[in-house]
Amino acid sequence: MTEKEKNKKGSVLIVEDDKLISLVQERLLKKLGFEVKGKAKSGSEAIEKVKSSSPDLILMDISLAGDMDGIETMTEIRKFSDTPVIYLSGDQDKYNYRRAKSTGFIDYLVKPVTADELVGPVSRAVKESRKQKQGSNPQSYSRAAG
Repeated sequence: MTEKEKNKKGSVLIVEDDKLISLVQERLLKKLGFEVKGKAKSGSEAIEKVKSSSPDLILMDISLAGDMDGIETMTEIRKFSDTPVIYLSGDQDKYNYRRAKSTGFIDYLVKPVTADELVGPVSRAVKESRKQKQGSNPQSYSRAAG
């Protein structure tokens, strides 16, 4: 690990099909000191990027264009990875919230998201991810469990 990598607070994969929103999220995360390890526009692209880059966190839009939405994408990712996820949604839809609970998540935020709203959940997710990668006892990520 280089000195530059050690100074980063953690790595994030952004999964967002809206280019402008993706750019805003990337700038927010970088401003907060996080490394954006990659971006994906679809569920299948997200799955491949998680496999190839092992991010500390996935920032997942729920309404993705294509064959899979964000929750279906995370269901597939859960088959091979426990990477923490923060869902972003355009509304407070209870149906999608309940579906998302089954994948475990750090937080479920409604867009637009500010830096203040993002920093706590992202920091918590990266901390949990790094504990897991170091072989600690992984904890349940879902604050919504129960």
